Amino acid sequence: MKFLYLLLFCFWIGSGVAQKPANVDTKAVDSTFSYLELSSYYYNSNEYKSALDCAQKALDYSKSIRNPQKMAQSYVALGDIYFDLNTFDEAANQYSNCLEIINHLTPSREQAYAYFQLALSQIELKQYDKAEYILKKAQNCYAKLGISDAITLIQLQKGIIHEAKGDFASARLIFNQLIAANKLEDLLKISAESYYHLGTIELKNKQYSLAISYLNKANALAGTDNFRLKAKILMALSKGYEANKNLPIAFKFLRLHMNMDDSIAHLSLKKILPEDLTQFKEKERLKTIEELDKINKQQEKVNRIANFIIILTIAFIFILSLFIYSLSKNNKFHKKSNTLLADKNKQLNLAINKAEKASKARADFLSTVSHELRTPLNAINGITHLLLEEKPKATQLEYLNSLKFSGNYLLTFINDILEINRIDSAGIEIEKLNFNLREHLANLQNSLKETALINNNRFAISIDTEVPTVILGDPTKLSQILLNLINNALKFTKNGEVHVYTSLLSRQDNQLQLIFKVSDTGIGIPAEKLDTVFDSFTQGSVEINRKYGGTGLGLSIVKRLTDILGGSISLESQLGKGSAFSVVLPFGLGTELADSPPKFTYDNNVFKGKKILLIEDNKINQMITKKMLENKKMVCEVIDNGEDAIVAVQNHSYDLVLMDVHLPGINGTIATQSIRTFNSQIKIIALTAISLNENRDLLLSFGMNDLITKPFNPEEFYQIICKHLEGEC
Repeated sequence: MKFLYLLLFCFWIGSGVAQKPANVDTKAVDSTFSYLELSSYYYNSNEYKSALDCAQKALDYSKSIRNPQKMAQSYVALGDIYFDLNTFDEAANQYSNCLEIINHLTPSREQAYAYFQLALSQIELKQYDKAEYILKKAQNCYAKLGISDAITLIQLQKGIIHEAKGDFASARLIFNQLIAANKLEDLLKISAESYYHLGTIELKNKQYSLAISYLNKANALAGTDNFRLKAKILMALSKGYEANKNLPIAFKFLRLHMNMDDSIAHLSLKKILPEDLTQFKEKERLKTIEELDKINKQQEKVNRIANFIIILTIAFIFILSLFIYSLSKNNKFHKKSNTLLADKNKQLNLAINKAEKASKARADFLSTVSHELRTPLNAINGITHLLLEEKPKATQLEYLNSLKFSGNYLLTFINDILEINRIDSAGIEIEKLNFNLREHLANLQNSLKETALINNNRFAISIDTEVPTVILGDPTKLSQILLNLINNALKFTKNGEVHVYTSLLSRQDNQLQLIFKVSDTGIGIPAEKLDTVFDSFTQGSVEINRKYGGTGLGLSIVKRLTDILGGSISLESQLGKGSAFSVVLPFGLGTELADSPPKFTYDNNVFKGKKILLIEDNKINQMITKKMLENKKMVCEVIDNGEDAIVAVQNHSYDLVLMDVHLPGINGTIATQSIRTFNSQIKIIALTAISLNENRDLLLSFGMNDLITKPFNPEEFYQIICKHLEGEC
């Protein structure tokens, strides 16, 4: 039976073929694994003295490294050896030691095997109630692990326990079930043992013919390698035939039993002598005494330290008592201080709330003012555009160009205020887009060529060859940063040079650090202004503001956008010689992009005869927008409220609707939602003096197809309308 148990449960011992580990030197490789391998080799070779010695060394080493798993394996190895030596009380002790270590861990094969072997030891010690209780624990472990084969062996042991306790009916039921269930070759040995026990039960009941039948079946199934079972079956057959008055056959089986017993005795000589086992146990007992002595000495040392700590504790308590006495005298003073501090905290919280409300009020005020300024500014810019298109007199042209410049300057100022508010209110998101950096910078350069010519400046952009062409980041915010820096450089430089140089600062895997250096040969910045140049509404001096103009918000926007993107900005400047701004920004390595679509242009022929519905409540804006549409040969119908707009779209056909967002009564977004309930095809474009809380995605979510911001940029105005007129552009 031992061979079968090892085959199914002892997974850590290795194969049943005895083969000595190659090149194992326990002096050079002092490890639990090496000792257990040697122990397994000696165990399978029936050299139990060496096997015990190696298993004990494995246990000692696993204790020294405090490895619970290896300690458990070592205890099981010792238990198996003692079990095979029929020293069942010592085997039970080793299996119990294993379970004490691993019972708090996750259920494992080692834990289930230890329970099973402990139960076998208790059966051999005739402690049947204990054995039955432990078998249930083993069965639960194997069930959790999903190992069904183990249940068969557990059932066999339950049958043996029932037989030993005289419950023959339960024992017969279990043995018959095992015989019926086990058909595999390896499990025929279970059937052999089941038949054997059925035979012994019938011998006890004096049913000799039935007993002989069971025992003959057991003898046929029992393999020649299982000496112990074979010997027990032969002895039982001899007794059965003797009881059945068939003495010749009884003598034959008795002689076979004696030959088998001599073989077992011969093998036992190779195992271990009783004096060797006694010597080994005495050696381990002495080792335990030495360890206890060592522990006692350590305990004495701990006690001395504990006494010293007690003395220190008493001294500390005395000092602490003096300290508490001192604190009690000043208790009133501390209470008064705490009350004062609480008042100050309350005042501070009120001040913080006021500051937050003031900041919100400032943002709301600037947003409202900026929004409201766009409406009259749309009238100024629109009328200026219309007058310039009507070929004014030469004397009027200068005034109109000045008016156009002033309108554009005011629009830039308003946009800068909105951008500052949007950043301060955390209303800005970082995009992660793949874009062509070289193409992006080339477009910036082309858009600023005319600006460079105004002051007769040479404007160049260069990119280091190490910089990847396609990068991953936020191209819009990069444009905002560079446009502000380059515009400043071109504005404050005359008959000079502005140069933008881009290089790779560092690269780690797909993460890049790029540096953009914008340098000029302009007027420079005074040294005392370098620390405040990034503050809002700040310029070098009043004289510079009067001479060059500007809002003083550009560099503040640059600094805030750089911080949002996780970058940094630095400045070098010398008065009269120029300035150099260096911006370091993080990017990812991008993927290849498809070819860029061609730049959008519009064809005036698309506009001819198109019927446009304009919903706008401001009379001046009505006049300007209608005139701009009619200049391109479009037919324009004007409505000043959302309610009438819904009715008009319901009853008439239009090629396109221009919907002002802010209207009396229902606003443009609600009107658009209502129109979409009955007409999902008509194109609706929003007209808005966009505020801090408005954005493109929000307006499109109401069903609008696009938006045009006030004041209108004429080219953009016509391009967007053309794009949505029957898809002809």
